[in-house]
Amino acid sequence: MPARLYDAHNHLQDDRLQPYLADLLEMLPSRGIRCAVVNGSSEEDWETVAVLARRHPWILPSFGLHPWYAHERTPAWQERLLGYLREFPRAGVGETGLDRWIPNPDLEAQTSAFLWQLDVATRQNRPATLHCLRAWGMLGDLLSRHPVPERGFLLHSFGGPVEMIPQFVKKGAYFSLSPYFCHERKTRQAETFTHVPLDRLLAETDAPDMWPPDEANPHPLLDAEQKSINHPANLEVSYQKLAELRHIPLEALTGQLELNFHRLFG
Repeated sequence: MPARLYDAHNHLQDDRLQPYLADLLEMLPSRGIRCAVVNGSSEEDWETVAVLARRHPWILPSFGLHPWYAHERTPAWQERLLGYLREFPRAGVGETGLDRWIPNPDLEAQTSAFLWQLDVATRQNRPATLHCLRAWGMLGDLLSRHPVPERGFLLHSFGGPVEMIPQFVKKGAYFSLSPYFCHERKTRQAETFTHVPLDRLLAETDAPDMWPPDEANPHPLLDAEQKSINHPANLEVSYQKLAELRHIPLEALTGQLELNFHRLFG
């Protein structure tokens, strides 16, 4: 693999990776990963993300309240998040967004938390990382009516309809592909990335989630319960899948994604 890889979205702070973390932190830069955006999801994990970023310059932190946890937020969540953004001038905002896939989603809480975070990212011109499941129309409507960061925002592990890509591009979106799109059942969704402009493509792992199928997994990994999890070195799989989808040499894709990453994340 070319030695200039950028992971636009992962969760190295996740407890499932803890038994392997020391080895991973040593290994990943040696695999050519120049930068990885580590996304906080809740108030409980923001400090863990911050510790990783303080210790490892190649880790770019992002602090956000995931829609799964929006209903659990404390009265102090906004000030706490702003405090981490003050400490890390290059940090992103997110993972935030909307999710109607989970049972009994509190859409009011999700929307309120999402719009506040989007506003913070916009006012400070920070990259925002958005999660969306089964709420693409709702997300598109909100984005059409609210300002977004001048530098843009990321629709991570993009699973939306191809028809909405031009709308999101016009608003400033980037789109990242995870190794999970190598599964045969995700073929149609993977093909969506052939419609994304080259200058808006990014790669991610979403580790420890979104692992590739066994036959395309060079770094199999199990959690404490012997269940499959995604190894963050599987970023290589995402790059290879994008090169295959776009019918361009891997080296050319790598150079393009490097430009895209720096344009969004700085």
